[in-house]
Amino acid sequence: MRATFTIALVSTVLGVTASPGLSLSLVVPESVSDVENLSVTAIVKNTSTDTLKLLKDPRGVLSSAKIHTFNIFNEKGLPGFTGLFVKYSPETAVKTNNAANFATLEPGQTFEIIHNLAGVYNFTSTGAGDFKIDASNVFHGSLVSTQELPKIQTRSLSKRASYVGCSSTRQSQTASTMTAANNYVSGASSYLSSVTSTASKPRYTTWFGTYHANRFSTVRSHFSLIGTDASSTTYDCSTCTMNGYAYVYANQPGHIYLCNAFWNAPLTGTDSKVGTIVHEQFHFTVNGGTDDYVYGQPGAKSLAISNPAQSTMNADNYEYFAENTPTQS
Repeated sequence: MRATFTIALVSTVLGVTASPGLSLSLVVPESVSDVENLSVTAIVKNTSTDTLKLLKDPRGVLSSAKIHTFNIFNEKGLPGFTGLFVKYSPETAVKTNNAANFATLEPGQTFEIIHNLAGVYNFTSTGAGDFKIDASNVFHGSLVSTQELPKIQTRSLSKRASYVGCSSTRQSQTASTMTAANNYVSGASSYLSSVTSTASKPRYTTWFGTYHANRFSTVRSHFSLIGTDASSTTYDCSTCTMNGYAYVYANQPGHIYLCNAFWNAPLTGTDSKVGTIVHEQFHFTVNGGTDDYVYGQPGAKSLAISNPAQSTMNADNYEYFAENTPTQS
């Protein structure tokens, strides 16, 4: 049974300067009686005198992807995130220069998009109370009652890979990818066996920072959990039309949705098909449940320096460590 849910918001229109030349307004209903009706309308305006071309990064308000775009919390913590984890590369999006990857705004022009938050957050763990909801600290709200939290699925993978809506050509491409993905994971695990506090190596430190026993244990255990999961996964070619590579639901292990950028990616190397499959496996709760704190090699390298603990929970850091391009010892 669906529980009654009510949010009463402090204001229905809130504004913030997003960056020089841009303003962002969020429009929310005064109240909603069901979490399925919770939505936020984002309006981005070009306040400069120049034409702006903005990436539709899945993490930002310009994309309608159901990922962690908004922060919702109260004194009891955060509601559970039940949305998507997406493999995305800003560098690839810029390089391909596909118009669908951008929002182009003339001076004074606005871009408006509705974010439907149904299925993205679950409030059971936090219970009723006052909540702060923000995208760059732009709105507040209160929650009166909650919805039952869905159970997290345990590992239940088929013995062989399966496909949904994939042509024979794409099935063949994916089969080659999954075999190589298993080899990447196996090779990474073997490499980690040679890393110690006195023999910390460049490949490891580049992606996970200076050696620390607890962090190293996290990295090694995550690779161990994945094993050969790539060859017992369901690959879905029928659903995703976004400009990312792939997405998964963390509590649905063994099901990867392949997106447009995946089919144009090289088999191996940086932001490859193989790396994408490895990346998505790390998002599953049963494999460690990593997040997407940053995207791209520059961001992942910086994260390993500035916040090595967070780098051990960022999927791109694992992907780039496994891809090892350019090669490091």
